[in-house]
Amino acid sequence: MKKKNRILITGNEACGEGAIQAGCRFYAGYPITPQNELTSYMSKRMDEVGGVFIQAESELAAVSMVFGASCTGRRAITTSSSPGISLKQEGISYLAGCELPAVIVNIMRGGPGLGNIAPSQADYFQATKGGGHGDYRIIVLAPSSCQEMFDFTYRAFDLADKYRTPVMILGDGMLGQMMEPVAIKHGRRTPDDGRRAKPWALTGARDRKRNIVRSFFIGEGALEEHNRKLQKKFREIQKAETGSENYKTKNSDIIIIAYGSMARLAKSCVDRLKNKLNIGLMRPITLWPFPYKAIKSLDTGKTRFLTVEMSAGQMVEDVRLAVGDDKRVHFFGRTGGGIPDEEEIIKKVLALNRKL
Repeated sequence: MKKKNRILITGNEACGEGAIQAGCRFYAGYPITPQNELTSYMSKRMDEVGGVFIQAESELAAVSMVFGASCTGRRAITTSSSPGISLKQEGISYLAGCELPAVIVNIMRGGPGLGNIAPSQADYFQATKGGGHGDYRIIVLAPSSCQEMFDFTYRAFDLADKYRTPVMILGDGMLGQMMEPVAIKHGRRTPDDGRRAKPWALTGARDRKRNIVRSFFIGEGALEEHNRKLQKKFREIQKAETGSENYKTKNSDIIIIAYGSMARLAKSCVDRLKNKLNIGLMRPITLWPFPYKAIKSLDTGKTRFLTVEMSAGQMVEDVRLAVGDDKRVHFFGRTGGGIPDEEEIIKKVLALNRKL
């Protein structure tokens, strides 16, 4: 990769540029820390590329505007942080119910309630279990670097179009505001790339049958049939799009499982401990669909798992389901914007090793 293709930007800005390069030309959002750099970046870049930027009057208005843009076949994005994403949940459920593609970015902050502006991973349940109403799922991608903030956002638009579903980028305040070199390495898409092969889009019905986008099914059995269709699609996504990454997991007695920023921290701990212990790292890349089979494939029946999160323990519940043995799944986390450090994690690992 030529150096001239690498630029020093924040994770928030990398996310925005990934959307631009993917052909997104509609942004609607509302300011909230720690993702304000993303909103600011999009206000400038959308103007430069001839797109639409709207600072909406509220988070609910922003996601509703994205709903409308998506109906026309346009690639659209909205971004926010934890409490703002909570306000968007009704709209996300509507997007899923209407089978509309859209990208939603959550740069998580401490909670519950208004909380604080420090990094957190406490929105895992909300993102992966369906924060809105009804039986629906959305694809959730968990980047761990500024480069992946760019790459995963770019990819999110393709996934959203492929499956006609919302896709969420789940980051945190630390990842959003850190700066790293990012390679702008994908072929640039045009706005029309996002409209091709969308016969369902509302583009005017001249010379064709009209399209109807809806999630309201009042006829007897109609909504149940629609839900069967959605569940079939979700199973297809689980088969085709589950992603994870292993680091030094072969023959490991202890495997740390972490995502996002915590995966970077855990990787450093593995490197420090590798000469003393048989230890590795497994990083889920898709939080939904969750890599249950990939985790199970690493389990020898004696393997100990340590889940590290910036939460009171949320992803650890999925790890327990994957392993099927609560006694061998352990947890370490910090809450309310607290960030674990290497020494804390290493201390936990060494204590766990003494119990083997």
